[in-house]
Amino acid sequence: MTEFEKALTKAKKFVSQITREIHLIQTLLDHGQIPAAYGAALSLEQYSERLTLLTRTLPAYTGNPAAKYDVEQIMEEEIPVDIGYTAEGWFSVRLPALLPKKESGSPSYIRSCLYPAMQKFFARSPPVRYEDCVLVFRHIYNRERPERQYRDHDNIEVNMAADIVALYVLRDDAPMKCCHYYCTAVGNTDRTEIYVVPKRDFPRWFILEKILPEEGEKLHEIPFFEAKKDM
Repeated sequence: MTEFEKALTKAKKFVSQITREIHLIQTLLDHGQIPAAYGAALSLEQYSERLTLLTRTLPAYTGNPAAKYDVEQIMEEEIPVDIGYTAEGWFSVRLPALLPKKESGSPSYIRSCLYPAMQKFFARSPPVRYEDCVLVFRHIYNRERPERQYRDHDNIEVNMAADIVALYVLRDDAPMKCCHYYCTAVGNTDRTEIYVVPKRDFPRWFILEKILPEEGEKLHEIPFFEAKKDM
């Protein structure tokens, strides 16, 4: 059996597991067993993540040299990552999903969508390096989601996203040069916002965070204002 056939067989297995979980969730929902349906929904999400990661590699098993590029093009269209600078000159990334839970989630999808997006952005934009800054993670939950489903900040996998952002915009991510700040907000969809803010500007960001537009700030391709002083 070829590697392509093995991967396809594994994909079929995940599809069967996903189908079973969907039927189970519907049955539990019909009987009003919401807590149990929640557990089944988490299992469905886990199987779906595994299937997604597998199907992203499936085209490469055919041996087609264009597989990596074609998959990245599809991901760019289906998982849009917004990257740029705020009007204050703070670097920002917006991911159209929540970051996974530690251990139970898979951080691989962060690398597979964020890294190519950052690579493409800085291929056309001038490099920037922030020093003595705060790396902010703003976790935004759909307001329709029950509050009991919100995750504790120490249970969210942020390391991979932090490493990729640091690779492109930080001169040094040592503890004395880069602090981390986590906060939670509600919005019209689940998403994650990451900001790189000079420490002297962080009190200002902290105040503005309360009035950030629900759809996210307008982002620009080049930094200006305060950011120029830090480069």
